[in-house]
Amino acid sequence: MIFNEKRTTPKYITYLGRVLPGAIFSMLIVYCLKNVNVTGYSYGLPELIAIIVTVLLHKWKKQMLVSIAGGTICYMMLVQLVFI
Repeated sequence: MIFNEKRTTPKYITYLGRVLPGAIFSMLIVYCLKNVNVTGYSYGLPELIAIIVTVLLHKWKKQMLVSIAGGTICYMMLVQLVFI
């Protein structure tokens, strides 16, 4: 949409398109797990289960937004309904 179809896409744009999704996903993981208390109640189980759901969704659908949304919904349900 931004670049003209008649010209080729610059190499740094294709590089960023290849590298940034993994980098953003890694930053989200670090940010979400920075305050997990594995010695207190729940022992990080909601986080672990949500990570597993996220990975499985990503392997299945190969859609980053579906994976992130599914993992977030799973985590919120576990925290609100199971690990009260």
